[in-house]
Amino acid sequence: MKKYILPFLLLVAFFTGCSENKTHHSHTAPLTISTNAWIGYAPLYYAKEKGYLKPLNIQLIVNVSLAEAADIYMMGNADIVSTTQHECHTIQKSVADTVPFILLDRSDGGDMILSNKPIEAIKQAKHIYAYLEIDSINADLLQDFIRVHHLDTDRFTFINKDQAQIQNLHPDPSQTILIVTYSPYDSTLKKAGFKVLCSTRSTQELVVIDALCTHKSLLQTQKQRLHALKKVIDRSIMEIESDTKGSYALVKGYLSNLSYTDYLDAFSGIKWINHPSEKLLHRIESIGYSREYIIP
Repeated sequence: MKKYILPFLLLVAFFTGCSENKTHHSHTAPLTISTNAWIGYAPLYYAKEKGYLKPLNIQLIVNVSLAEAADIYMMGNADIVSTTQHECHTIQKSVADTVPFILLDRSDGGDMILSNKPIEAIKQAKHIYAYLEIDSINADLLQDFIRVHHLDTDRFTFINKDQAQIQNLHPDPSQTILIVTYSPYDSTLKKAGFKVLCSTRSTQELVVIDALCTHKSLLQTQKQRLHALKKVIDRSIMEIESDTKGSYALVKGYLSNLSYTDYLDAFSGIKWINHPSEKLLHRIESIGYSREYIIP
């Protein structure tokens, strides 16, 4: 009988070791954040370049648009996604357990509508070409603009392009053009001659919040790591603000290589909300964000 005891114990040890290894892997498997180019996501790029994400085994996928970043997450190719409330609500229609858990910034002029014509000419135009990312917060901003100025949508041609394509447009005087864009892409368009008609600073009703979203289940199984990610983001924001030249050198490649001056200007278009006030936490409930899941 004794001759069977050792093989049995080895077999038990083998399966126990496999089980422990599998459990360990579940805590160290990489987490992926799907994001895109936006000045409010600079802390993510900065953290990656500084190596702050490496100990947490968190990786970034940087996409060309808000919609593409959301698609990557909805297809199951990312664990976390950066969104405004528009993309978050769109995602929730397909991935119902998705919730915002880290607040990043509030747009305060960083999202805007540009044109090659003044508003008076736009109101009189027989046809208007509107360029935007249709499946994004761009659509909400344009809809608000159309409502405020009582424009007839029958006069519009809506053209869906990502911002990397939109930033190459030129102000053709024979056309009436509206462009819904955001930092860093606005700087190139402004230099081409387009002017700001309105922004999230001038709109009264539309509040644009950027946040990281994930599955409720991940908030439970990776609670410690996600809280550590929040600390990394807080640290990155603090260091970005204290060393703008150093942070610019690290993240400019993620932001269309905008100039240092444009980099500083871009930050004037957002307000950090990574430490949300009680007033803000109450306000975001009106856009469908539950404070229950927000890491303060």
